Amino acid sequence: MDMQLDPAGDDLPLMANTSHILVKHYVLDLDVDFESQVIEGTIVLFLEDGDRFKKQNRSVEEACQSESNKGCKLGMPEPCHVPVTNARTFSSEMEYNDCAICSKGEKDTSDKDGNHDNQEHAAGISSSKRCCDTGNHGSEEFLLVLDCCDLSVLKVEEVDVAAVPGMEKFTRSPELTVVSEELRNQIVRELVTLPANRWREQLDYYARCSQAAGCGELLFDTDTWSLQIRKTGAQTATDFPHAIRIWYKTKPEGRSVTWTSDQSGRPCVYTVGSPVNNRALFPCQEPPVAMSTWQATVRAAASFVVLMSGENSAKPTQLWEGCSSWYYYVTMPMPASTFTIAVGCWTEVKMEPCSSADSATETPFSPSEADFRHVGVCSHMEYPCRFQNAFATTQQIIPHRVFAPVCLTGACQETLLQLIPPCLSAAHSVLGTHPFSRLDVLIVPANFPSLGMASPHIMFLSQSILTGGSHLCGTRLCHEIAHAWFGLALGARDWTEEWLSEGFASHLEDVFWAAAQQLAPREAREQRELRACLRWRRLQDETQSSPAEMQVLRPNKDKTGHTSDSGASVIKHGLNPEKIFMQVHYLKGYFLLRFLAERLGDETYFSFLRKFVHAFHGQLILSQDFLQMLLENIPEEKRLELSVENIYQDWLESSGIPKPLQRERRAGAECGLARQVRAEVTKWIRVNRRPRKRKRREREAVFEKLLPDQLVLLLEHLLEQKTLSHRTLRSLQRTYQLQDQDAEVRHRWCELIVKHKFTKAYESVEQFLQEDQAMGVYLYGELMVSEDARQQQLARRCFERTREQMDRSSAQVVADMLF
Repeated sequence: MDMQLDPAGDDLPLMANTSHILVKHYVLDLDVDFESQVIEGTIVLFLEDGDRFKKQNRSVEEACQSESNKGCKLGMPEPCHVPVTNARTFSSEMEYNDCAICSKGEKDTSDKDGNHDNQEHAAGISSSKRCCDTGNHGSEEFLLVLDCCDLSVLKVEEVDVAAVPGMEKFTRSPELTVVSEELRNQIVRELVTLPANRWREQLDYYARCSQAAGCGELLFDTDTWSLQIRKTGAQTATDFPHAIRIWYKTKPEGRSVTWTSDQSGRPCVYTVGSPVNNRALFPCQEPPVAMSTWQATVRAAASFVVLMSGENSAKPTQLWEGCSSWYYYVTMPMPASTFTIAVGCWTEVKMEPCSSADSATETPFSPSEADFRHVGVCSHMEYPCRFQNAFATTQQIIPHRVFAPVCLTGACQETLLQLIPPCLSAAHSVLGTHPFSRLDVLIVPANFPSLGMASPHIMFLSQSILTGGSHLCGTRLCHEIAHAWFGLALGARDWTEEWLSEGFASHLEDVFWAAAQQLAPREAREQRELRACLRWRRLQDETQSSPAEMQVLRPNKDKTGHTSDSGASVIKHGLNPEKIFMQVHYLKGYFLLRFLAERLGDETYFSFLRKFVHAFHGQLILSQDFLQMLLENIPEEKRLELSVENIYQDWLESSGIPKPLQRERRAGAECGLARQVRAEVTKWIRVNRRPRKRKRREREAVFEKLLPDQLVLLLEHLLEQKTLSHRTLRSLQRTYQLQDQDAEVRHRWCELIVKHKFTKAYESVEQFLQEDQAMGVYLYGELMVSEDARQQQLARRCFERTREQMDRSSAQVVADMLF
């Protein structure tokens, strides 16, 4: 697979040569400086050459196949404190001191000559440039290629792991007595392959090695998308140093982090899950196949809280007056793109004493023992897996914390804090073992570009979910909880198959939410059918308004999962700023899973889903892995000509609406909740047609109380009306108190205001554009397309107020609309 990169295109390159060499573990040691808006420090990479890794993977797979009924008895990670001192103070004679814990698509304008720029920052630290072959041809030095952009790389050096006391136990060969490259590499090979039950010891040695002195600078070069490192004389990945330290700093404009202010006006920074993922946070291997573990020490001013993807609930350690250090680690290998960090003046939100919500911590859901008959059978690479721990399999609610700006603590206590236990318990009742041992939930600043983002052990939620009752908060919480299984513990091997994450989360959020509310089966089905109706309408809109090539869920078709010889690849449309606002992969994926569940029946389908999770957790999958296993578990009489090829053709490799879905929607009867909405729409149309002066005997219309999703559907139907009088709109607002509803309802209400130029409610539109930025981008287009001078002025005024803080992709899309 030859990569033809178009610098002006919207495809995202993954440059790391993962077929030759893999990062097994990262040790980060960082300082966060809000004054300069820079994160700087070191990252130590522990590497394993690709050929050795592939052989190990094959042996693991063969062992799992031959002993499929035997489970490894591994311990579950427990809180562990491994101190990491500032790398700038390390020496070959290490001292451990517990008190000294260190705890889309914009045109690229960066300097292509990375080292020229770096030398200015590095104050004399030397580097070198040379174009080298990334493969192993024996004629030139081996090149380690890392995904990297928007970073100032200052220095790269080999780490002398052989100088660390106690590392001699990792040297198997007696003849290796002289310190050499071969000896150091053998130590790293033994360290990264320690068995899972020695994870504490392994983390300790990683920390010790990361502080060892350097033993020679390495030559490096940077370009737009990568960092390339070589060592003179090292011609193969086996010869290349297996432990290297990179000194670097981020740039304020870096696309992986957002420097902003929280809702209380305090400075903060967080990773954005942007199209470039974490390559502007630290040099890394971005392709999903590069599964690694990590540990990180982060220092910041004592007034700040550091949250991160980590198995431990970290607490601050004071280093000196005004400075604290935070330490996190993970032992489950995951793609580097899942790493998340947020630093701000967050407040931990706790339940008020004697609150009636205390009862929410009870766990009314009891999965049957049959759901867990697969416990202990794991096919992933070895790590301390919760699926192999008897306590974890029955833990319905994992420990969790909620953080928010101080001004939102009340809203979190009122809604979010009470919903987390029942939503976690509901997820467990459906899928079984929680893949992660704990959860932090953070309410991120107003400029966060979506309603939520899930990462290992931590979840970001938009402030938009906190208003208007519990419905939007509960459904979004359930969606992000579902990602713990689909998207994190079980990920897509090819990033173009986003439906494997978003489709599953969209389908499961309805199931989890119904269980969390303890709805009766009939009521749960009615609500699911209503949400299917809403998603059907959105899918129709998306397929009519988006480019056909961006509606395909499996765009690489038979080349899905393929990479170049080096492991590099390209993500189609990955840098297109409009892609992050598209819902096609959510919606078509959701409808495919709904179609399959209807075909099998819920009981059979969810029983299979638990089996699938147990079979593939800790691994990366492609569509065929899911579909083939599903079809193997469907009785012959229920298949009805279903095949992997047919599903590819109808659902995954075609643009537009899948034919089976069209047939289903034409044949299906409208659910009771949707029919109720239609009756209310008829009443409103009648009200709108009445003359201003009514006859005395004419009775006022009586409107039914509607659920939030019903209100959304009602407003969408009314948006289809050519004209609505301002009198009708005022009545509509009063009847449903629309200004106090959740963000989904208010969004449709704002659309009605804009469409009918309801000037007295323009304040609601301005407020939405500023406070609900995760959902407001589409409204800018509506304001501009009307060609109404006052509306266009409103749009530009709101944009000027928020553009400096706005998410980069959102700002670009809005700017294209306005100017």
